[in-house]
Amino acid sequence: MPFGINETMGQYSELFMLLAAGTYTVAFIAFAWDLAKSSKALRAVDLKAAGASAPVKVPVAAGVGAGSAGARLDGPAGRAERPSSSTAKANAAGSGGVVTADGDMKYAAERRVPARVAVALTTLAVLIHGAGVVTRALGAGRVPWGNMYEFLTTGAFLVAAVFLLSLIRRDLRFLGTFVVGLVIIMMVAASVAFWTPVGHLVPALQSYWLVIHVSIAVLSSALFTLTFAMSALQLVQSHRQKAVAAGGDDKLGFMRLVPSALSLENLSYRINAIAFIGWTFTLMFGAIWAEKAWGRFWGWDTKEVWTFVIWVVYAGYLHARATRGWTGTRAAWLSIVGYCCVIFNFTIVNTLFNGLHSYSGL
Repeated sequence: MPFGINETMGQYSELFMLLAAGTYTVAFIAFAWDLAKSSKALRAVDLKAAGASAPVKVPVAAGVGAGSAGARLDGPAGRAERPSSSTAKANAAGSGGVVTADGDMKYAAERRVPARVAVALTTLAVLIHGAGVVTRALGAGRVPWGNMYEFLTTGAFLVAAVFLLSLIRRDLRFLGTFVVGLVIIMMVAASVAFWTPVGHLVPALQSYWLVIHVSIAVLSSALFTLTFAMSALQLVQSHRQKAVAAGGDDKLGFMRLVPSALSLENLSYRINAIAFIGWTFTLMFGAIWAEKAWGRFWGWDTKEVWTFVIWVVYAGYLHARATRGWTGTRAAWLSIVGYCCVIFNFTIVNTLFNGLHSYSGL
């Protein structure tokens, strides 16, 4: 493709990225509005119930009024589990129809207009974002993840796309504010700190292994981003549940729209298991590519070492939770540490350490 056309496609890509970032920002506001509005509605139901009967403390993550008083506490260390779908629906009858996703994160019957608007805006943003990724690929004449800017923009696209796909089966709209917020941060970082014009790749990257190795790495990183958001919410929810169970005031009303810490932990564990398999293939295919490019499978390059460190941390997380009883906040913190290693590997290692992988285009 002639250079002039390449440059034009690159300009279109930047325009699409800018429009996508703006749309994501509006979606972020809509998700935050949904949390605030729903939290206010739940509090109004509680006040109405309190006026009709004696106040009842609800030691669960998603109490929806007086109907939740019979919710049970089970799970390790007294962590609260959300009521089942049938219980949530029964609660809705006595609480003006205000319900949230149950412990299985299934959709309830209520109509939350701000949440629907936010999902629609996120869908529009993903479509625009996808156009930006495609035009970048057309301008470069290759897959669009050959440097840090492209890796970050493509990774942000996959984070948002995976989030939308997960909404088909699970009511994860409570994650919208946090996931879309992370996507906005990734896109801003890509444009401000890592922007790179459309160009050719260094010889070592001109291989079909770029498609295989990096695509799996980007998808795994997107899944790790989702579990990071869930683990962070799990820590907040766990603290809130303990405070409410001890008779304290519920100062984080918006967290009533979020599933219990136990539900978040279980889903995060399953997604981390899938992402870990992807990261294992990332490590394996990276070694094969290194042998093709540099004549050795492993050379203790800084990037190789940190890719292995990430694998070890998440392997430890899965093993500790499955066989050693590392549940609750310990599991959440270990998941967060793993994601911090991913961020360190992508930012600090790529920008400050010299090595064979120093081809970020900075």
